[in-house]
Amino acid sequence: MRVSQSWLAELLGDVPPADETAEAFVRVGLEIEDVHRAPELTGPLVVGRVLEFEVLTGLKKPIRWCQVEVGEAQPRGIICGASNFAAGDLVVVALPGAVLPGGFAISARKTYGHVSDGMIASARELGIGADHAGILVLPPDTAEPGEDARPLLGLSPDAPDAVIELNVTPDRGYCFSVRGLARELACSLDADYADPAMRVTVPPAIGDAWPVELADSGCPRFVARRVNGVDPTAPSPWWMQRRLLAAGMRPISLIVDVTNYVMIELGQPLHAYDASCLSGPIVVRRAEAGEKLRTLDDVERTLDPDDLLITDDSGPIGLAGVMGGASTEISGANEHGRIDVLIEAAHFDPAVIARVARRHKLPSEASRRFERTVDPQLPPVAAERAAQLLVEHGRAAVARGRTDVGAAPQPAPVEMPLELPDRVAGVAYPPGATVRRLAQVGCAVELVTGDDGRGHVVATPPSWRPDLGQPADLVEEVLRLEGLDVIPSVLPSAPGGRGLTPAQQRRRAVSRALAEAGYVEVLPFPFVDPTVWDAFGLAADDPRRRTVHVLNPLDAERAELAGTLLPGLLDTLVRNRSRGATDLALYHIGQVVLPHAKPLPMPDPAVDGRPSDAELAQIEAALPAQPVHVSAVLAGDREARGWWGPGRSASWADAVQAGLLVGQAAGVELRVTAATHPPFHPGRCAALRVGDWIVGHAGELHPKVVEVLGLPERTCAMELDLDLIPLDDRRPAPRVSPYPPIAVDVALVADASVPAAELAEALSAGGGELLEEVRLFDVYTGEQVGAGRRSLAFTLRFRAPDRTLTSEEANAARDSAVAVAAERYAASQR
Repeated sequence: MRVSQSWLAELLGDVPPADETAEAFVRVGLEIEDVHRAPELTGPLVVGRVLEFEVLTGLKKPIRWCQVEVGEAQPRGIICGASNFAAGDLVVVALPGAVLPGGFAISARKTYGHVSDGMIASARELGIGADHAGILVLPPDTAEPGEDARPLLGLSPDAPDAVIELNVTPDRGYCFSVRGLARELACSLDADYADPAMRVTVPPAIGDAWPVELADSGCPRFVARRVNGVDPTAPSPWWMQRRLLAAGMRPISLIVDVTNYVMIELGQPLHAYDASCLSGPIVVRRAEAGEKLRTLDDVERTLDPDDLLITDDSGPIGLAGVMGGASTEISGANEHGRIDVLIEAAHFDPAVIARVARRHKLPSEASRRFERTVDPQLPPVAAERAAQLLVEHGRAAVARGRTDVGAAPQPAPVEMPLELPDRVAGVAYPPGATVRRLAQVGCAVELVTGDDGRGHVVATPPSWRPDLGQPADLVEEVLRLEGLDVIPSVLPSAPGGRGLTPAQQRRRAVSRALAEAGYVEVLPFPFVDPTVWDAFGLAADDPRRRTVHVLNPLDAERAELAGTLLPGLLDTLVRNRSRGATDLALYHIGQVVLPHAKPLPMPDPAVDGRPSDAELAQIEAALPAQPVHVSAVLAGDREARGWWGPGRSASWADAVQAGLLVGQAAGVELRVTAATHPPFHPGRCAALRVGDWIVGHAGELHPKVVEVLGLPERTCAMELDLDLIPLDDRRPAPRVSPYPPIAVDVALVADASVPAAELAEALSAGGGELLEEVRLFDVYTGEQVGAGRRSLAFTLRFRAPDRTLTSEEANAARDSAVAVAAERYAASQR
């Protein structure tokens, strides 16, 4: 939304400089996109009148050699490439010596066989608009030839007219008008405000202007006003054109300009019909299957049964609230050189208009306002305002009748304790601040005594603020108008026992442990493509293929919520590799979705009240489980190469170690056993267990998976269900012994199929309380140990908490550990 300071000043009496105006808007919560200051322009810029012109022939584009009166004894000859003007029109002429915005200097120069003694300028060349389709043509009698054009264009150095551009958020639809913006600025500046809607007198009308029938609730109110005998050749007044240009709109004709001007001024979109093209009563209804409509942009559109239409006996004549139809477009004048115009000012349901505009990919200035909610009390005011402007500038007459069908919804009063804003903000506002601020936004305020004996405010929101529906909304208005900057940025003291839950603490500990180990946390796209399960090599009956489909996905090709984090993480890995990253260690902690084997029915409770306990229980039962998983992927080098030697590529062992690290941070010691679990390599996959219960898997991905997904060779991954790990409320203190340890090496020969982790577990079981650590440091296969067997060398570290161990005690503990390994796996000591 763009608005000029001069327009705001008309409603406020005075406004500060552009930068201070922008800051004032920011103080009340509006977003400033830009401040467009008056363009820098020097030298002679005058009003000129085109006396005559000659169209030069034999050229690739139309060129006119014009004789322009600029207040001098002789007209000036000027070359112009535009064709949107006629002899007698007033134009803006930059004479030699002028410098237009952008440093464009004007001089007399020979071109197309003539000396062009100046330039006839367009709105864009003057920096007052974006239109460059033709030159700027001023209305007749705006000024005399030779007069300085800068005050006329708002470019006077003494009073530059800046334009403030704002980003209007969806909840502030009333600010899509000068009326709403001026009110917000008045609140910020504590200035007097003159509502432009109150300046319009809506006289009583006898009868209807046109028969109208509302056949759908998507249009609660429809107002029609007829204006007869509008002169289609009458120009729009310059002050109106200038304000439209500042708002980013191109002046077109009086009738169109008036509807656009009233829309920007009041916020109510209007539509003008050629009354001679209407047949029968106007009916607002939904479209029928197969109906078509040619809109004003000359596109024939196939309508959807959800589309809201404006129709007459001939069929659809407009997409309600979005764009009119070509069949009733303002056309040529009647035999008297005049046009009868029917003005539509209606109120539409915001959701209906939003769906229509998006369905047809047809955003318009009208739909942008309707989908953000328009004041339902405005239609008769806006229609009367437009009719008055057409009478004043189009030499027309307003017909006696006015149609006003339907009714505007009445806002409900909202009651809140008088001191509630003070309690919420933690600020003692001055007495009367709450009532004054609510009155400033347009609320009708009444003070009452509540049931608790304290003072209460009963505020009836204005018709343009449907968002004020509960006490919290009123509190927000008081706080933002009093200034969010006065609210102290001091957090209250948190009461004891209300910190993070044990599950939250565990999640943070896991994330911190992975980050400290060199992994980088990422937030991958949470939805997956169902074809990824084929790439993973999952069987047809694998439960991981069972996903939850998203009805309104962000990406149509990836519309499933899955029970694993790996697809998103692997996508992120591929994307980072494509951007030059070669050595990657990524992790993500997030929820997955595990749907029921047989989906349960989901109830559809009414929205006008709280669901019943039975409905809530049914909803809870129908929702899929959503446990928290932690997953990591690795590719490239895990240890970088350098002057110290070659690097080390990431392997399945690093993925297993990441899983063990997660278990350690979660307070448990995970067991590692061999497993086969797609998409992992069957010989390089480990199951991570709590006791005998599998909580995750880690290892190297299958080469076929790597190839199909375009992953780096030997990509490794880990995924673990964090919610399956039991929470341990105990906080055991570490046992620290001041006595020295004794390290003993032992080499065990066992069958090659025996996992090293299980041998280490057996040694730990047999080593007793004195065994502090078991670490594998060597693996050997060869003739000395026999075919199908291998030697695993472990370091056993023993330590006593209360004494220095003797060699005999350490050896005895070692022998006990070896005995258990021999008993379980027939391992022999080398």
